[in-house]
Amino acid sequence: MLETLIVYDKELFLFLNNLGTPTWDRFWLFITNKWSSIPLYLFLAYLSFKALGWKRTFFLIIAVVLLILVTDQLANFFKYGVQRLRPCYDPTVNEAMRLVKASCGGKFGYFSAHAGNSAAIAFFFSYLLGRKYRYLMVFLIVWAILVAYSRIYIGVHFPLDVLSGMAIGMLMGWISVKLFIFTLPKTLE
Repeated sequence: MLETLIVYDKELFLFLNNLGTPTWDRFWLFITNKWSSIPLYLFLAYLSFKALGWKRTFFLIIAVVLLILVTDQLANFFKYGVQRLRPCYDPTVNEAMRLVKASCGGKFGYFSAHAGNSAAIAFFFSYLLGRKYRYLMVFLIVWAILVAYSRIYIGVHFPLDVLSGMAIGMLMGWISVKLFIFTLPKTLE
């Protein structure tokens, strides 16, 4: 069963990855670059300040930093625990794929930290600010999906790496938002 799932995952990866063209490569490299999200993070901090004030936003930023740190380190734990090869290191697909980045990254890729972190951020802010800012949730979901797909497009993750990362990211976002809401009244006393 697992072997069949992995075969389908590799076939889907090759299909999606080979849809790419040089015309779109720069766009997807921009989307996947972690520094390109800084304007979004600043915008989310601004919206948080407007909705929650300075003091709560300060604690929110601490919570988000911890959320990203935990999600990122959990991804590293899984990468070295599971040891699933990235597509560019996998001899069953590396000859038929497009590697858009200059390098592939580390040897192992399960699960995608980019997908996990973007999903965690999207869930966290959608839950906290989604009622106040109507279209924020839609925007963040689209952003998280684009970041996740970019990892397949550029050739560094299989679809299951990305889907697992998004699922774990949403779980971590949910846990973080619940902890933030639970501890917030105590921090403001």
